[in-house]
Amino acid sequence: MSEAIKPPEQRPEHPDFWCKRFGEGVTPWDAGKVPAAFADFIARQPGPLDTLIPGCGSAWEAAHLAELGWPVTALDFSPVAIETARNMLGNAPVDLVCADFFTFAPARPVELIYERAFLCALPRKLWADWGRRVAELLPAGGRLAGFFFLCDQPKGPPFGILPEQLDELLGAYFDRIEDAPVSDSIMVFAGRERWQVWQRRQFLTPCFRPRAR
Repeated sequence: MSEAIKPPEQRPEHPDFWCKRFGEGVTPWDAGKVPAAFADFIARQPGPLDTLIPGCGSAWEAAHLAELGWPVTALDFSPVAIETARNMLGNAPVDLVCADFFTFAPARPVELIYERAFLCALPRKLWADWGRRVAELLPAGGRLAGFFFLCDQPKGPPFGILPEQLDELLGAYFDRIEDAPVSDSIMVFAGRERWQVWQRRQFLTPCFRPRAR
């Protein structure tokens, strides 16, 4: 069956795909805790950053930020995922929003975007749009921080991305300022993810070379 005629619950770019999995409790990407590298990164910051978490799922990290007094928006386009997050968060002061990352307009400027199992949930045809949207949402000096599933795994989710492909997506907009192995990966990502932080440049790197005369 070609992707063009697959039903929505079989297409990861459609919310029904994720509604089905959250509704059935089949969420092998959910660590059920706050990853160590993320907690360490947050602890090293001199002050709270207005944070956006796209594809928030159960929103463990959003709860951690809220406990520390950080302003945080947790975003997912699956209503069932949002309900799962709402039950987990309780009364935590998190802006929980059901919306599409590619069209979402933040109510306030974003300083940090946290990446965990969102890019690898997207089919490859959406990767370039993801890179552009992250760059649009972050101002100069803003950061994209999180975990990247670095491998050649074309079938997913999770969809693996090679390091050079990630560089191509982000290199025109960002400088990578942290890159480290991950010691507490869950099984689905074990040995194939890295913690990285990318900082938004003031000026973009040209994506073309002028033709020689």
